[in-house]
Amino acid sequence: MDGRHVETIAVHAGERAEPGDFTATVAPIHAASSFSYRSAADQEAVFNDERPGFVYTRYGNPTVAALEATIADLEGGEAAVATGSGMAAMHLAILGEVQAGDRILASKDLYGSTFALLTNVFGVLGIRTTFVDTTDLAAVESAMAEVRPRLLVVETISNPLMRVADIPALATIVKGHRARLLVDSTFASPVMVNPLRHGAHVVVHSTTKYLSGHGDTTGGVIVTDEVRGHELRELNKLVGSLMSPFTAWLTQRGVKTLPLRFAQQARSTVTVARWLAAHPSVAQVNFPGLLDLGGAARQFNGDLRGAILSFDIRGGGAAEVHRFMDALTVCVPATTLGDVYSLVLYPAMSSHRAYTAEQRATLGIGEGLVRLSVGIEHPDDLIAHLEKALAAATAV
Repeated sequence: MDGRHVETIAVHAGERAEPGDFTATVAPIHAASSFSYRSAADQEAVFNDERPGFVYTRYGNPTVAALEATIADLEGGEAAVATGSGMAAMHLAILGEVQAGDRILASKDLYGSTFALLTNVFGVLGIRTTFVDTTDLAAVESAMAEVRPRLLVVETISNPLMRVADIPALATIVKGHRARLLVDSTFASPVMVNPLRHGAHVVVHSTTKYLSGHGDTTGGVIVTDEVRGHELRELNKLVGSLMSPFTAWLTQRGVKTLPLRFAQQARSTVTVARWLAAHPSVAQVNFPGLLDLGGAARQFNGDLRGAILSFDIRGGGAAEVHRFMDALTVCVPATTLGDVYSLVLYPAMSSHRAYTAEQRATLGIGEGLVRLSVGIEHPDDLIAHLEKALAAATAV
């Protein structure tokens, strides 16, 4: 025991072993809050960015860095910054683009929490947001000229109406006005669209969704160029919105099956969407795979059109949607998406509570609108299940 007392041995034994000449086949979880070096000079060099390394997990962590490198590669970006949630990523990404007095132009049918972030948080800071139909390129051009924003914020596929942003066209407009384009591409995933390759400057994902994919993590990520990535990493040190190493490890594991999961989910969604579109209890189905997307289709990788749809229960309101959700036994009523499970959400109750009923109606989010994120179950089972739930919803 080398003369040491049991208390000392219990604390230090087995720790800080020198690495051997082996490499783990899977990136390990570095659950340490801090990291030591052989000399103070080495540690100082890391603090000064003179050599690569890690000193404190709020500044950076090997497990988190491995995930960041993976997602940057998937998106075709130079750098990525992982955060503790998708909204933390959106907050940090916008914070890195604007300052007091700047203006933001944004899609009018954004995710409810993004709408609230822009109006309730950045608005208080003196950064006003103007909302526009970003599927109307002429309206975007006009608004850019009038508002002269620093930033345009859009979603690749909007939540919950599934409207598709023409990213190459929007990037051209933004460039002409010396602004920058931020794209929330959570609904599309890197499998389907890579906004940076079509002119976007910043891409945000809620890794909670498709990237992780199994309903057991909460996280976010920003992908951009090396210069802005460094700035965001420095900003994240101060904001403290870091992703935990364990979350990063689980997300990295989920990413490995992302292409397989997403392809299966997208194929099933086409089948379910076509069935819903023909159902007498359904007034309308919103799904990119049922639409002629025109020029916007050129941004997609292959023929996948996503794995989320929304639909209106004919003549339905809150009572009918509640009966529909209460009848679910295979689909899971939950306020998320992109899992291996099929998930159902009522936008008026959850994702778009930040909008008033009048604002939702103006956007086309009716009181009978239901959002469905299709999982990896067999589509025939989902259809049989939805048939029973729709019967329950419309029962008099």
